[in-house]
Amino acid sequence: MHKFHRGQGLTQRRAGHFSQIFGKVIAILFLIATLTVPQVSQAQSYRFNSVAVEGNQRIDTNTILNYAGISKGETVSAGQLNEAYQDILGSGLFEAVELEPRGSTLNIKVKEFPTINKIAFEGNKKLKDDDLSGFIESRTRQVFSPTKAERDAAIITEAYAQNGRASARVTPKIIKRSDNRVDLVFEVFEGGAIEVQRISFVGNRAYSDRRLRRVIGSKQAGLLRAFIGRDSFVEDRLEFDKQVLRDFYNSRGYVDFRVTGTNAELAREQDTYFVTFNIQEGQQFKFGQITTVSEIPNLDSEIYDDTLKVRSGVVYSPTLIESSIARMERQGIKDGVDFMRVEPRITRNDRDLTLDVEFALVKGPRVFVERIDIEGNTTTLDRVIRRQFDVVEGDPFNPRQIREASDRIEVLNYFEDVNVEAREGSRPDQVIVDVDVEETTTGSISFGASFSTNDGLGLSIGFSERNFLGRGQRLSAQVSGSAETLNYRLNFVEPAFLGRDLEFGISTSLLETSDRNSLFDTTSADFTPSIGFPISENGRLSLFYSLGYGDMRNYTGTSGILAAETNGDGLFSSGIGYNYTYDTRRTGLNPNAGVLLSFGQQFNGVGGDQDFIETTARVVGQTLAFAEEVTLRATLEGGALHFLNSQNSRAVDRFSQQVIRGFEPNGIGPIEGTEHLGGDFYAALKFEAEFPLGLPDEYGITGGAFYDVGSIWGIDTTNATGVVNSSDFEARHVIGLSVFWESPFGPLRMNFSRALNDQPGDEEQTFDLTVRSNF
Repeated sequence: MHKFHRGQGLTQRRAGHFSQIFGKVIAILFLIATLTVPQVSQAQSYRFNSVAVEGNQRIDTNTILNYAGISKGETVSAGQLNEAYQDILGSGLFEAVELEPRGSTLNIKVKEFPTINKIAFEGNKKLKDDDLSGFIESRTRQVFSPTKAERDAAIITEAYAQNGRASARVTPKIIKRSDNRVDLVFEVFEGGAIEVQRISFVGNRAYSDRRLRRVIGSKQAGLLRAFIGRDSFVEDRLEFDKQVLRDFYNSRGYVDFRVTGTNAELAREQDTYFVTFNIQEGQQFKFGQITTVSEIPNLDSEIYDDTLKVRSGVVYSPTLIESSIARMERQGIKDGVDFMRVEPRITRNDRDLTLDVEFALVKGPRVFVERIDIEGNTTTLDRVIRRQFDVVEGDPFNPRQIREASDRIEVLNYFEDVNVEAREGSRPDQVIVDVDVEETTTGSISFGASFSTNDGLGLSIGFSERNFLGRGQRLSAQVSGSAETLNYRLNFVEPAFLGRDLEFGISTSLLETSDRNSLFDTTSADFTPSIGFPISENGRLSLFYSLGYGDMRNYTGTSGILAAETNGDGLFSSGIGYNYTYDTRRTGLNPNAGVLLSFGQQFNGVGGDQDFIETTARVVGQTLAFAEEVTLRATLEGGALHFLNSQNSRAVDRFSQQVIRGFEPNGIGPIEGTEHLGGDFYAALKFEAEFPLGLPDEYGITGGAFYDVGSIWGIDTTNATGVVNSSDFEARHVIGLSVFWESPFGPLRMNFSRALNDQPGDEEQTFDLTVRSNF
């Protein structure tokens, strides 16, 4: 216990000693702080009798004084001097600014930014200098601004990101020149394109991933990645993909479809993306009850109800609604009912999954089109754009007509970007329609090589311009040839002849063949002006005049008929004709099916050496089946040739083309000895299906199967003794398999055929490679 108290006393004495020392230190620190704190004084003010500016070379002194905002004799505070400094520096014209009061004089010293002598880009390959120059704000002979240069670098980086190069880096640098000038150089590191390795969908039941991948713009990387730019990842493209997915499902009755999210996951190696779309399809709806009511006095709704193409039980589609409204409003304009609007009132029936639609005819606001302003068209004439509008200045304003005009302008494919908007005019009842476009290239020069199992290797050179001289006219020329053929073509089309919906065209061609089927040489020429116009929503009629020339010579075979036909001189044909087409794809009423019908006749004998009537017809139907995975197509076509006034046809006049697969061109039909003559009649019925082969979509390879039935027959020459297969229709049957390839050289088709039924003398073709064409 004693030791404890003793130790406690010692601790207390030491603590008291330390407290005295600590108190003295605090007192000293307080004294030092008191002595070092400055005394508060009143804010300083200045009055300047003069303001001097130094260092400016290009910028006028009065401009700098205006930025400063300090007048002679004016009393200013230190805060106002700081504001003047900030205003001068914030003008972006000066690299450094200094304000120095000297008694009654304010001295302003500035150091101007240099001017840009030249702008250059280094390291760029994917994007050209001209493209990058259009993105940036900096310009030669302007004042250099570091802030603007950094902003330009960010814009260029974003442009590369839009082209799938997210790792691109851009660094602005300057090279000093004499006379306070600099060269602005953007050093570009493009980096590699980050590809989309896989695109998948979650939540889709009605349509497979393969079908949906064909809808969107983004594509998976594959064997053709060097030729397909869309396999690079572009984030903004995902928004477009989501919109086209919505349009795809909505047009097929899935009104509740939603894209709940997208996920773009970068691979661990950071060289590829995996993109996933999360979707909700919902239920498919069909049209229920369709009615039309009129809320406009003395307007009979039955007239407009008769214009409807929509029927109950059909799968619901917004496109059908839009086309029905447009058809009704056109009828209203035809009937002189101004400002008539059609409001679709939709009632949802979840129990039977139908949508009742009531088309209400109502009176819209009395608003007129004051004018149509067009900007951005540096090449295309104003009238080419204006004729896409159904309205002119002074007509009643119809928002639907403006939207349709915008769509028609985009379809022209003359412009990179189209923006059509309506704004209030000089009065509330007036509207100004602004059309802002951005031109794009419309011409092309092509060089190509082709291979055909019939003609061998061929070469071609062509020129095409779809907006000739900015007038909306189409002009094309092509020269092609192979070892045995030489073909010249020139076509011109004016789509709005006399300012109306009249398509005027001129088509010319010259074809020369040597050793045709190793028998004779030919020369064929044609000059055909035509004019076409619509006669219904889906129908169009074309009237034409044709001047032709055909010559056969240098025959080396044994056929008496061909020998007689080649002994004569070349013959001219002159005639008039028509061609009618009916195409349901014009309106797209059914997104899964389409029908194309064409029928034409040519009446020769309007001058010339030949009198005959040529008739051709073709019907093609196509539909998608099995969740739109399989394309089914059927074609029925035929032709007839009737010579008049005791004249006879020649081989160059008769049908000799490849009417069905599995046989060579001019490989079936009337034959004398071993030589085919062609026929006055032909008919063919073709069935085919196209389907996936299970290969990755990015390969662009699909399969097909076909079954063809057809024949060529009939010959009217008086020397037809000994000719076989000439009088009656003798059907040939062919089955086969096809491989379709969307190659970098164009869409190719390979057919492997086998004839089930042929006739003596027919020349079979078990394989052919052609350029694929859609109906």
